[in-house]
Amino acid sequence: MTKLRLTEVTKTFGSGPTAVEVLRGVDLALTAGDALAVTGPSGSGKSTLLHIIGTLERPSSGRLEIDGEDPFALPERQRARFRNRVIGFVFQDHHLLPQYSALENVLLPTLAFPPRPPGAEDTARRLLSRVGLAHRLAHRPAELSGGERQRVAVARALINAPTVLLCDEPTGNLDHENAVAITDLLLELREESGTLLVVVTHSTEVAGRIGRQVTLAEGRCVEA
Repeated sequence: MTKLRLTEVTKTFGSGPTAVEVLRGVDLALTAGDALAVTGPSGSGKSTLLHIIGTLERPSSGRLEIDGEDPFALPERQRARFRNRVIGFVFQDHHLLPQYSALENVLLPTLAFPPRPPGAEDTARRLLSRVGLAHRLAHRPAELSGGERQRVAVARALINAPTVLLCDEPTGNLDHENAVAITDLLLELREESGTLLVVVTHSTEVAGRIGRQVTLAEGRCVEA
């Protein structure tokens, strides 16, 4: 069962008199199937916290553990492989590559560490069908609506069957209808797969639907 723990995690940018302390001793514990919404004003460190959990940003001090392992103790290439295998990301901007089809975009994470997993294309097709895009496999991002592009991004995040799914303002660029649909989808997928879900959001509606909430205030996590 996947477990995620942050212990006394801090993050400071810069040094000396211009240093900015963004996180100040964050403690957090989650397990498989948990869903957490992280809220707080702009500049409070929400995305920084998510990037640390996702091993994209190293903490200044403290410890991150995923299944008892500190990914920051791994050499860089092994940490990249760990990230590719364990963690899925969905960002506010879908970050799809415009020259590739929906199907090809979903398959991209499977190409990072050859050989590609067997059955990857079938898995990608199944995921795109699951998010309601079975009829849009060959379409490029410019031919898709904003909600469709974000659904492709969700499918891409799931292609390697991650145990931790991180979402940074996944509904921020969507209208209300599509925001509700994406939130529904994330919660359904979490329920089906037992994925540990962490969503950073400004939306009180989205946060309320996620369930457990923490607010970043003065660099610390405060349970809502």
